[in-house]
Amino acid sequence: MPGGRLTQAERQQIALGLADSLPYAEIARRLGRPTSTITREVMRNGGPTAYRADLAQRATQQRTRRRRQATPQGKQAPEQPYGRDAEAVAAYQETLTTVFMASGLPKMMARVLGCLYTTDSGSLTASELAQRLQVSPASISKAITFLASLDLVRRERDERRRERYVVDDNLWYQSMIQSIRANDQFIETAREGVAVLGRGTPAATRLENAARFLDFVGEALIRAAEQARAVLHTSTETTPDDTTSPKPDDGHTTAPTASA
Repeated sequence: MPGGRLTQAERQQIALGLADSLPYAEIARRLGRPTSTITREVMRNGGPTAYRADLAQRATQQRTRRRRQATPQGKQAPEQPYGRDAEAVAAYQETLTTVFMASGLPKMMARVLGCLYTTDSGSLTASELAQRLQVSPASISKAITFLASLDLVRRERDERRRERYVVDDNLWYQSMIQSIRANDQFIETAREGVAVLGRGTPAATRLENAARFLDFVGEALIRAAEQARAVLHTSTETTPDDTTSPKPDDGHTTAPTASA
């Protein structure tokens, strides 16, 4: 059933699909599952080249047993606001974590970011993160240091002088700008290499073209980020036909509308 756990037969179909070099979306279509479910399943069980159906099935059973042992008898999952399904939220958080990992974040950093993004406040203390993720405070501290260096989270003090870790809309803009600027050192070094290797030689031309490409793309991305920044401050409201329409937050400008 699409919303339930993957069966061993489905895992065997995933393994066969990977062996045939099928994309995740096609495997998901054949199984009637979301693509994110297949992506998460493969990434958490060795990746596309090491995935084995029997090992994945055994690992899932072991994780289930560990969760049951770690949860006191009769203890319910924490209640969620807005009438959310707690199990569905937990499953989605795992999916989001897998996406962050696929983008290059280490597992613990991805788990912390996924946890922060699935809270309405977007803000948690180290102890709250450690409790939710069932890890040590030292692991949280290491993850936050890494994420803060990429401008993916920021630190702030609350009224009780506790340090809180925050994700907010503007961090996406800051992180993108930092990522773009990270190419600046390569661009500068590549252009130095042109003089050393001799302008017009194959090696120098290769470096010069790479520098020009990254410089051009970087400037274009910065302009696009500046133009789209207002989107980060645009809220949405549900209309009667279950569609969403942008609604600017107080004090902010609405996002520009692209013309055809």
